[in-house]
Amino acid sequence: MPAIRLLSPRLANQIAAGEVVERPASVVKELVENALDAGADRVDVEVEQGGVKLIRVRDTGSGIAENDLPLALSRHATSKIVDLEDLEAVASLGFRGEALASISSVSRLALTSKTEGAEAASRVEVEGRDMDAKVSPAAHPVGTTVEVRDLFFNTPARRKFLRTEKTEFGHVEECIKRQALARFETGFTLRHNQRTVQSLRPAESQLDRERRVGALCGQQFIDNAVVIDAEASGLRLWGWVALPTFSRSQADLQYFFVNHRVIKDRLVAHAVRQAYRDVLYNNRQPAFVLYLEVDPANVDVNVHPTKHEVRFRDGRLVHDFIFRTLHRALGDVKPEDHMHGAVAQSMSREVGHQSHTTGSQGTTYPVSSGGGYQPSQPIAWQAQDQMGFYQSLNGGGTTEAAATAETSSYGVQGGFGSMAAPSPYVAGDITPAHDSDHEPTLGYAIAQLHGIYILAQSRQGMIVVDMHAAHERITYERMKIALDAQDLKSQPLLVPLTLAVSQREASVAEAHAAELQLLGLQIERMGPETLVVRQIPALLRGADTEQLVRDVVSDLVENGQSDRVKAVTNELLGTMACHGSVRANRQLTIPEMNALLRDMEATERSGQCNHGRPTWTLVTMGELDKLFLRGR
Repeated sequence: MPAIRLLSPRLANQIAAGEVVERPASVVKELVENALDAGADRVDVEVEQGGVKLIRVRDTGSGIAENDLPLALSRHATSKIVDLEDLEAVASLGFRGEALASISSVSRLALTSKTEGAEAASRVEVEGRDMDAKVSPAAHPVGTTVEVRDLFFNTPARRKFLRTEKTEFGHVEECIKRQALARFETGFTLRHNQRTVQSLRPAESQLDRERRVGALCGQQFIDNAVVIDAEASGLRLWGWVALPTFSRSQADLQYFFVNHRVIKDRLVAHAVRQAYRDVLYNNRQPAFVLYLEVDPANVDVNVHPTKHEVRFRDGRLVHDFIFRTLHRALGDVKPEDHMHGAVAQSMSREVGHQSHTTGSQGTTYPVSSGGGYQPSQPIAWQAQDQMGFYQSLNGGGTTEAAATAETSSYGVQGGFGSMAAPSPYVAGDITPAHDSDHEPTLGYAIAQLHGIYILAQSRQGMIVVDMHAAHERITYERMKIALDAQDLKSQPLLVPLTLAVSQREASVAEAHAAELQLLGLQIERMGPETLVVRQIPALLRGADTEQLVRDVVSDLVENGQSDRVKAVTNELLGTMACHGSVRANRQLTIPEMNALLRDMEATERSGQCNHGRPTWTLVTMGELDKLFLRGR
């Protein structure tokens, strides 16, 4: 074996750069974070050839004193922490003191800085095998400018792995976007090849913040977002979450910040997915820009080389707080919230047309209402409906019978022929509504189309409702409320189920035995790698017990908790609601259609059915005018 040797400073820094400097965007991230830690209220970034030829970051921060400049480019030299106590409660973005040294080892770096009260600025560069620092006087205002030229010029192997100029600049732009979302009080400028790409002023007010988010994430995101601001147990969560109707095919509009640091955390991702679980269609992804504020002592940011991951001291508390806040916010979304986004999107498509509230001749469209509607039922079921529902859950009836009371409220369980072909227009007593100030959000029904859709009229225009999808959500939410009002009953297994698991899984199941009992699962440990299931929830007696238990234990190992039982329960309730809801080709009267609209307005998450499909859409008067070329 060769003799052990001490590596040269440059080689040691180049090895460290392998973790810190992956591509030009990594350099931009480290330099911008240093600028923000210095208290800069403006950061200007200029790059050439995607950042390979030049990266220049200029800030208005506090600057670096002349005597500290040689140390600034040394490894493990920092002004942000002093002892272990500081490391355990890091409040700054940077703290390791290795970024500048790593960057300077794989590029030609020059740093110019001036502090408040200094007579002149100073410039420092490093060169040679030992990376000796050379300091010289320079002209510069208060603040710091870092120039990085010819990235990876001395490590050709690393340079070969870089992508095209467009791709690398795309990563740089995404980096600036994240920092701009993290620090609203700071202005940012981004230039590429002498062309200004982003110019953002400081955003102090709520309106300015929303404008910045709209500029970076798209105005449609803001138009379809719900504002979040909740605080509990020393935690604060605020920001914007998009309505489920604004879901995306990829997770490309998900930004989560912890104490102004952008992170990607499995625990956070799980909490968000859980909150959106029964309102997203198939594999659609939610969109959000969220900020979590927590005591720095309760979060460890020193767990990943790029500091993209964190570890919370009480992960379960954070998970529950995020989930409950988002779940409640999404549950409080009513049709009027969806209406705002629908109108905003429509207006963006109506360039050059009249407002959606007036016709092409400037006249106001009248709003009609059906003859007085009678709401089908309150949100909570009547006692006899709950009794029938729970009899079905405990083996007293079929799943369809469980939802019969719901469908009967709209007159579809008899009274109408199941196969009758309805007229595309159902006549009703339609009278103008003079008091339009009190018009319901979803307007008033005027017709039923092909026994599938309800056509309603409002000041905004025409509203089309998928009556089956809408009634499915109403029934589903009422079933969940009824179930929550009762204890989850357990059913003993005639033959206990024995499972072979790992020692870790067995230990976790044993430690959470009391919690599992509350979910209706009685699980005992019979050996180092053996579990015995003795009881399961009565509602899930037809489910795959072995797979359910394995999934629950896996969740406990991964996240410290599990909602598998609730998820499977809700899935069953969703199936029951689907089977028991209004079917196609069922004719409704105008009062019954209006009753369904009013129930939608009072029901949580009524904008989507149980499968995540939209339940209604808006066609504004401006869009209708455009179809018929009115006003041209």
